[in-house]
Amino acid sequence: MAATDVTPGTGSVTLPRTDVVSADGNRAIWLLLAAAFVAILNETTMGVAIPHLITDLGITAVAAQWLTTAFMLTMAVVIPITGFLLRRFPTRMMFIAAMSLFSTGTLIALIAPGFAVLLLGRVVQASGTAIMMPLLMTTIMNVVPAHARGRMMGRVSMVIALAPAIGPTMSGVLLDTLGWRWIFGIVLPIALAALAVGAIWIRNIGETIREPIDALSVVLSAFGFGGVVYGLSQIGGAAAHGGTAAEQAAGAQATTTLIVSLSVGVVSLALFAWRQIALQTRGVPLLDLRVFRSTNFSLSVAQFGLLSVSFFGAITVIPLYMQNVLQASASVTGLVVLPGALLMGLAGPVVGRIYDRFGPRVLLFPGSIIASGVLWMFTTFDQDTTIWMILIAQTALSLGLAMSFTPLFTASLASLPRRYYSYGSAVVSTTQQVGGAAGIALLVAVMSGVQTSAVESGVDELAAGAQGAHAAFLIAAIVSLTLIVGAFFIRKPDDDDAPAAVAH
Repeated sequence: MAATDVTPGTGSVTLPRTDVVSADGNRAIWLLLAAAFVAILNETTMGVAIPHLITDLGITAVAAQWLTTAFMLTMAVVIPITGFLLRRFPTRMMFIAAMSLFSTGTLIALIAPGFAVLLLGRVVQASGTAIMMPLLMTTIMNVVPAHARGRMMGRVSMVIALAPAIGPTMSGVLLDTLGWRWIFGIVLPIALAALAVGAIWIRNIGETIREPIDALSVVLSAFGFGGVVYGLSQIGGAAAHGGTAAEQAAGAQATTTLIVSLSVGVVSLALFAWRQIALQTRGVPLLDLRVFRSTNFSLSVAQFGLLSVSFFGAITVIPLYMQNVLQASASVTGLVVLPGALLMGLAGPVVGRIYDRFGPRVLLFPGSIIASGVLWMFTTFDQDTTIWMILIAQTALSLGLAMSFTPLFTASLASLPRRYYSYGSAVVSTTQQVGGAAGIALLVAVMSGVQTSAVESGVDELAAGAQGAHAAFLIAAIVSLTLIVGAFFIRKPDDDDAPAAVAH
């Protein structure tokens, strides 16, 4: 095994490619996995709590929805900046900053006397959460040898799958027994424990740079990614076309907001890209776009974005379909989704080992076929479909997704040289955030629009809900067909390919 070097003046440990992961590296990865699990768990608990918060805080449904929207917006703004931050500041400092922000936000939310303070707590939480996943993926790429990265990324897939499944279930139990504050009360001591242990155990990994952050890039990034995500969140309101004057006015306002937000977002992103290209000549971009010179990285990210559109959109529509059409309770809905999420999580390490041995195509092609086939199956469901059929289909969908996420994570980042890992992680996380927001907004808007039109034409509510769900699942199924084609073009990078792929 190669020796470990210390970069003078930074206290950072430079870990060259070795055959095993060091003890420091293993500790860092497990602590980051635990912290990421807690952060993502918290992210998925608020949706179930919104009806309770409307009653307890005396707020409107539109205001309550900002607890989710503001979280998502903050993530979209902060994640693109993490590529620079992870190169500018040491690993230990970034971990402490992320968990301190998350813990502080959780404490603010726990003791919030009203809606405004609770919203502030969610924004502070999101600031810490946004740093965790890029930090985790960058650390894995730096300390894990190429032949074992798939297995380690499989553990990341476990976190991504299990936390969203457990979050709503835990939230439902706490809401029915102890109240909404305990959603934060349970998370806070775990977060503080992770912060305390990480502050002691985590060592600095990789080299750091000593360049100032470009303020203009930060502003353009915030308006760009924030504008796009916020605009996408308005699709549902813009698609509504109720009969009353108030509903029509609300729909018109949402349409205006949608157009303005997306316009500002697209223009800002174009200026952001231009600014990064200019800064690249000096070697100090906020988000280095040279990562896209790697064809394998670009294809993997595109595939991951499309997968996020289908996956996050579908898993949002499934509970709505079950509760509004099949008249299932919230607890039954949670139990139906849970086995698939557990399977997806448990399959992660196995899928990772298969990737390490055979590469991505042997997983991506069958995985995309399974996922697409299940989504097409969902298009046949109606108000008479049994819960057991939903359970089987949802579990099969999760298996297909498990065979896709880990290979895409690993193949994308492994296509880059070491100095671009932080930027690549930021791009992948941003793609997931924007793709998920687009999928949720599009599918829910289609479902709502078709359902409303059917009711207005005289169809009963259950049949109208089934028609709306059918239309939403059809969109997801059509998008999923591109994943089958894309699976043929993604390969496992060789160790020597990455530096050449992004060569100057």
